[in-house]
Amino acid sequence: MSDVPGSCEHNKDRVSSRGDIMRQLKGKPKKETSKDKKERKQAMQEARQQVATIVLPTLAVVVLLIVVFVYVATRPGAI
Repeated sequence: MSDVPGSCEHNKDRVSSRGDIMRQLKGKPKKETSKDKKERKQAMQEARQQVATIVLPTLAVVVLLIVVFVYVATRPGAI
């Protein structure tokens, strides 16, 4: 037995986000509550926002660096 609170030793027990131990029923998955749906939608919205604020600018900088490198590497020498 482990002394860590919230740890489970059986696969049929699950720990919820509040730390409660819930029993997972065999056969059917747990039905999504309106609170779960709201949390899932909020997480998806945050993920979309991160794509717009982090991933796209980073990708633009990488592409710009590649273009500048190719331009500098292929320009003709000074005459």
